[in-house]
Amino acid sequence: MARPDKAAAVAELTERFRQSNAIVLTEYRGLSVAQLKRLRRALGGNATYAVVKNTLSAIAARQAGVEGLDDQLSGPSAIAFVTGDPVEVAKGLRDFAKANPQLVVKGGVVDGHLMTAADITTLADLESREVLLAKTAGAMKASLYQAAYLFTASTAQAVRTIDALREKRAEEQAA
Repeated sequence: MARPDKAAAVAELTERFRQSNAIVLTEYRGLSVAQLKRLRRALGGNATYAVVKNTLSAIAARQAGVEGLDDQLSGPSAIAFVTGDPVEVAKGLRDFAKANPQLVVKGGVVDGHLMTAADITTLADLESREVLLAKTAGAMKASLYQAAYLFTASTAQAVRTIDALREKRAEEQAA
């Protein structure tokens, strides 16, 4: 029979798994409490970072419908429950890990897809959402400009041809 405190912990973790659009698992071995506090502050409002028990986390993940984390839940684990932009959290973890090599990203789940540590690193290398949207808008604007130019080019060419014919006719009549 499960103890009430463990059942409450599993229920809380299950709710966090359900509310998160991404989860990043890390190993925090060797980090001090002050460093963990800095990491939580670095993640800001995009994520909550919690040290978890592997067995309870595996049970909570299964109850929340998150599959594939059992292999990654080994050793001292902490989870970043992402409610904001997963790219920003991945960047925050990558930058913190550069300064503190004890932090090791194990992997995670983003929008229901299992991610390896390399996938999380690739995610961190993406540009921000705003930059990607701006590039997309610029590409669309360029395509529209090219289309408008093509539509007006044939009209302008026709006008130049008609003017050349008029000038030639005027020269012929003058001669």
